[in-house]
Amino acid sequence: METVKGSLDYNTQLPHLILPEYGRNIHRMVEYCMTLEDRSERNRCAHAIILVMGQLNPHLRDVADFVHKLWDHLFIISKFKLDVDSPYPLPSSETFETKPDRVPYPKGNIKYKHYGKIMAEIIEKAVEFEEGPEKEDLKRTIANHLKKSHINWAKDAVPDEVILGHLSELSKGKLKIDDPSVLTSNADLMKKNNMTLNQAPVQQNNQHKNKHKKNFKFNKNKYKH
Repeated sequence: METVKGSLDYNTQLPHLILPEYGRNIHRMVEYCMTLEDRSERNRCAHAIILVMGQLNPHLRDVADFVHKLWDHLFIISKFKLDVDSPYPLPSSETFETKPDRVPYPKGNIKYKHYGKIMAEIIEKAVEFEEGPEKEDLKRTIANHLKKSHINWAKDAVPDEVILGHLSELSKGKLKIDDPSVLTSNADLMKKNNMTLNQAPVQQNNQHKNKHKKNFKFNKNKYKH
């Protein structure tokens, strides 16, 4: 029993895996490859390890420069100490230690977040349009979209005056609609939402009924003599 216990190796007692996705055997193969004194043997061993690494990660074969990535991983596992002839430029530790540039987070104060930032940008572009029928159509389209978004967010009807006020506020008073009748009614918008929500359950119920009919016919035929 003492011999068996002494032969057990626990992961917590073993060296840290640099790339755990390749497993401990690959790391040991790389360590063995580094011990080979003959350069030609090291090269053959490195190519053999690359083949095994590729088989362990078949999902990476669709990635551009798949083999190049495997060679980079090989050198990373060896801590850049493996001296072999790579078909690609040898990577350095500084290449992977350098942090990428910080991506600036887009800043923008959106007062009515349920309308979204894109709608705010559309309103800014609409302000630049010249006065005319095209701009009037665009204002009506934007106002109706604001109303639809507000109903989806509040789950309730909204007065047309509120929507027109928001349009004027978001455009800094440059887009105004005097006639609220150009907006789609609350009833029509809420009806469309309810139809969208009710379509899936109805279809599911019909499928359940058809399945019931098939089972009934099957059982009925089963007991015929």
